[in-house]
Amino acid sequence: MKFTIAIDQSTSATKALLFDEVGQLVARVSEDHHQYYPQPGFVEHDPEEILANTYKVVEKLVRKNVNPTDSIVAVAITNQRETVVVWDKRTGKPVYNAVVWQCNRGIQICEDLIAQGHEPNVTAKTGLIINPYFSASGVKWILDNVENARTNAEAGHLLMGTMDSWLIWNLTDRTVHATDYTNASRTLLFNINTLDWDPELLNLFTIPATMLPQALPSDNIYGATTINELIPEVPVAGVLGDSHGALAGQMCFTPGMGKATYGTGSSIMINIGEKPLQAPKGLVTSVAFAALGKTYYAFEGNIHCTGATIKWLQDDLQLIQSAAETEALANSVNSTDGVYLVPAFAGLGAPWWDNEAKALICGMNRGTNKAHIVRAALESIAYQVKDLIDLIKSSGVEISELRVDGGPVKNNFLMQFQADMLQAKINRSPIEEASALGAVLMSGFALGTWNDWNELNPLRKSGFIFEPEMNLEDTEKLYAGWKIAIKQSRIKD
Repeated sequence: MKFTIAIDQSTSATKALLFDEVGQLVARVSEDHHQYYPQPGFVEHDPEEILANTYKVVEKLVRKNVNPTDSIVAVAITNQRETVVVWDKRTGKPVYNAVVWQCNRGIQICEDLIAQGHEPNVTAKTGLIINPYFSASGVKWILDNVENARTNAEAGHLLMGTMDSWLIWNLTDRTVHATDYTNASRTLLFNINTLDWDPELLNLFTIPATMLPQALPSDNIYGATTINELIPEVPVAGVLGDSHGALAGQMCFTPGMGKATYGTGSSIMINIGEKPLQAPKGLVTSVAFAALGKTYYAFEGNIHCTGATIKWLQDDLQLIQSAAETEALANSVNSTDGVYLVPAFAGLGAPWWDNEAKALICGMNRGTNKAHIVRAALESIAYQVKDLIDLIKSSGVEISELRVDGGPVKNNFLMQFQADMLQAKINRSPIEEASALGAVLMSGFALGTWNDWNELNPLRKSGFIFEPEMNLEDTEKLYAGWKIAIKQSRIKD
């Protein structure tokens, strides 16, 4: 039996996962990393901690589950996307912490560019809107604010990249500086029409081209690694952002097929085929994945806080001891009794893209208790997904079934409420680690294990189906209350 190691470097943790040659998950190891909030609106990670954790989880995985080590044939990577690192290639040290996708430090940079009228051109090239959610403003902030950073960048000493680039560079003994098209397409610097870095965009954000990684298809061989001499040398093959990995892992290879990944935040992504169509206002267009000589595109909407909302209930409010408690608490009351929670802790993502929105809990009365607030938190996840699905449907795309994955989908209350809100089937993936599976599938294409999309169909296992149970009138009434709560959270309104 041959195995592939998948590294899943996410917002809250780094996982090493072992997949066999038919795409079955054999084992996994996970290690959390710290979240840094140096001032309101700023969110950072320590890239060196993440790298150390990557080596740690892979070593634990291999020591416990792989013998002999030459049964490992490849290392695949999937990662949190827009989070960006700038490092000195002479020392290998980051010049500053990683700027996380949730971080709003680039607001003023983005607002200035929008005021100058640049957004239509940027959107035409990248499929994105100008927003600090994407990587470019974070890089510009580092170059403008970290001592000697711009001088060193212009001298050719600094490199930048999303977390996949940081890992690839280190795993290959600092010899390969590369990324894939999916991660590149989330930086605001990559032209999704030409599939290359755009000089005009680099100039707009004042980022030297020498900092950029080589952009490659998802099913490429990126280099070779021994993971600090843990295993015999194998290719690093198969790289893509976590949301794109989930789209591939859910086997959404046909235009019109879509998935929702529930994690710290959530990504709703719909395959739109081989042309980068203009997305409806509030959504963006990204590279879905690039493999077998073809590039597929997707409409996408990103929600800032979904699983993070449950984490907030646990760690900050201490209303629960674990996420597993939320299902029983939500079911212990018949409704939220009019309570809505809008988790705009880092502003609102799609379709609102309002960085100034504030989190709130509204509709409480003297009878409101912990269960109502926990239920409102779970319902807020489903409402936010509905916001995006409704917008996608408005573009003419019909979605009769939504494939879902990620940790929160284990919550049956949430999944049933999601089916009710969408009035559509929810197909829960039998594998929680769909993003990692997508990277493994791309690795298989790179190595020639599979040579056609249809060869992957037997690998997909049927998931649990949630059918709508709530009538349309009740759904619309609840959703109308959500839209009122959203309006109250938005200062601009």
